[in-house]
Amino acid sequence: MTSTRYNNALTSIVADLSHELPAEERYQRLLSAMQGSFPCDAAAILKLENNHLTPLAVDGLSDDTMGRRFEVDEHPRLARLLHSREPVRFAADSDLPDPYDGLVETEDQLLHVHDCMGSSLYLDDKPWGVLTMDALQTGTFDRIDPVELRTFISLTEATVKAAELIEELEARVERGHRVARALVKEGSDVEIVGKSPVIKKLQEEITVVAQSDLTVLIQGETGVGKELVAWQVHASSPRAEYPMVYVNCAALPENIAESELFGHTRGAFTGATSDRAGKFELADGGTLFLDEIGELSLAIQAKMLRAIQSGEIQRVGSDQAVRADVRIVAATNRDMQKEVSSGRFRADLYHRLTVYPLLVPPLRDRGRDVLLLAGYFLENNQRRLSVNALRLSSGAKQALQHYAWPGNVRELAHLLSRAALKAVAKQGKASKTVIIDTSHMDIASTEAAPAEMEKPIKALPVIKTTLKEAVDLFQREVIEDSLKRHDGNLASAGRELGISRSNFYRLLTRLGVR
Repeated sequence: MTSTRYNNALTSIVADLSHELPAEERYQRLLSAMQGSFPCDAAAILKLENNHLTPLAVDGLSDDTMGRRFEVDEHPRLARLLHSREPVRFAADSDLPDPYDGLVETEDQLLHVHDCMGSSLYLDDKPWGVLTMDALQTGTFDRIDPVELRTFISLTEATVKAAELIEELEARVERGHRVARALVKEGSDVEIVGKSPVIKKLQEEITVVAQSDLTVLIQGETGVGKELVAWQVHASSPRAEYPMVYVNCAALPENIAESELFGHTRGAFTGATSDRAGKFELADGGTLFLDEIGELSLAIQAKMLRAIQSGEIQRVGSDQAVRADVRIVAATNRDMQKEVSSGRFRADLYHRLTVYPLLVPPLRDRGRDVLLLAGYFLENNQRRLSVNALRLSSGAKQALQHYAWPGNVRELAHLLSRAALKAVAKQGKASKTVIIDTSHMDIASTEAAPAEMEKPIKALPVIKTTLKEAVDLFQREVIEDSLKRHDGNLASAGRELGISRSNFYRLLTRLGVR
């Protein structure tokens, strides 16, 4: 070996440190440089993982070597290398079994006696792996300069350190990208619009539970805004600076659900070409929102239960536990007690999730909130459609209040978007004010019409009385019905009927109600 070849090898390795290379290629180029500097027929870099050494790059060894995992306790030569801070050379007649017997590329693949040596690789004073060299002829390594070998080993450790840092940075960038893709929505859109008593109660509950790390189960019909409630729980919590990661459990195919939730290691299954963090790891420090939790299979429910109980997850293909500091918020439109009774959902997981349940009320129970929400959605449509003003006619307002909203807030948003588009198409964007009337809304044709609209109009009784007495009787019935719906709450009933508080109290006194 000449000094020129050695110096050129060192120069090429140092130059590679400034280049963006995949770790596997970086290690392979390192071995090529080593074989150009030192007389050896085979070389390998192996990384210590869970008490076994995994080949990351080999040269001169058979292809199947890369698929092997050398248990340290079963290979005394490798164990000796790993526990020594100096290079180790094994005698040709050493009785220690050689882990590479039959793996060195020769014609008969039966080579048992050859020259072999190696060294441990340390990162931050911790064993990282080993570097091995093998030659077909004994005495080959007699000519190696120990100073040059130690220099090369130090440079190898520097290369490994650089590769690890680069992989870590790339993993952080990828994690950032995946977190960004998994976030529910922009943090500024967290307002729950409404002033009804049921919404005020919900907001109070959110304020209370947000300050804790308790697991929350949000229940409610489809379209009521469970996702918005989940976001507000997160945004009001001490974890607000960390990500809230969204998982649609209903859209998780069972064959990849475990990988999506807990991650996987390279080679864990066909197509797993690299390590990948799951949603639990992505949400570390923040909140994991499990939407439609009732759709998970029983097998995944069991793994979910273990993760919530222990705070640890295991990637698919790994036996190492990873800590994940995650706050769980789940949501469902199913009756979970019925799901548990029928055996479709684990009782132990259900109890883990319902530490603090939140019920989001349906829109039909929110009284005049429907008009507040309508104003909110129309303002958005006004900007989107580039019109001066979108307004509701009095008939449209009444129709919105009298409809039962089987699709809840989501249905309201979609209906108003359609109605706004129709009204603008008829009246033109140049109109100073675009009026949305009942003709622009398709409430009447909706299949899920409210029960009140399906029933025949109640006929007034045929009685001999004055018009004023008949009107008073009708008003009394309407007010009593409203009070029943609002559990006797006068303020709520008055808001529903559109009567100011003072006038409402005077009317109650005059009619003799309560």
